[in-house]
Amino acid sequence: MNALVNEHQAFLMVQFNTRILQFNQQGEKTGWTYISIPAEIADEIKAGTKKSFRVKGKLDDHPISKAALLPMGNGNFILPLNAAIRKALHKGKGAMLKVQLQEDKQAPGICRELMECLEDAPLALKRFNALPASHRMYYSKWIESAKTIQTKSKRIALTITAMERNMTYAEMMRANAQSVNK
Repeated sequence: MNALVNEHQAFLMVQFNTRILQFNQQGEKTGWTYISIPAEIADEIKAGTKKSFRVKGKLDDHPISKAALLPMGNGNFILPLNAAIRKALHKGKGAMLKVQLQEDKQAPGICRELMECLEDAPLALKRFNALPASHRMYYSKWIESAKTIQTKSKRIALTITAMERNMTYAEMMRANAQSVNK
């Protein structure tokens, strides 16, 4: 890999070529498709960071944003490539990829519909806003991942009820499973 820094722009963009990889046996990451970001390149993107952080840029000509680099130890990171990204790239394990990355400092947004509904439930809104940002994003991503409007609506309602009852995500899921099984 050969890292180049594009200094003609107002931001730091690291560019390199790499091969798409896939984990065989790696705990919860088994089967994941990813690219490896060596420590020296990760350090150019965000110096001194050992924790997960977000990046934006391009994989070949496919734009990405709010993508998480995950730490793998010794300063190395990976960038998981989900099915949608692989499909857009028309590439899989073993293929070469031109990578252009920079830190993405824009905070990810919370599901608009959830926030609109929370406005009508002040107690739920207060409790939701008191959650750590990562927990709020977890709820938001869960809601956004719904495949139908009905499922999305149900997840919003479950979230609001859970906030009003001061329930954790796990408590909410258990209560929902129990009500479905009755």
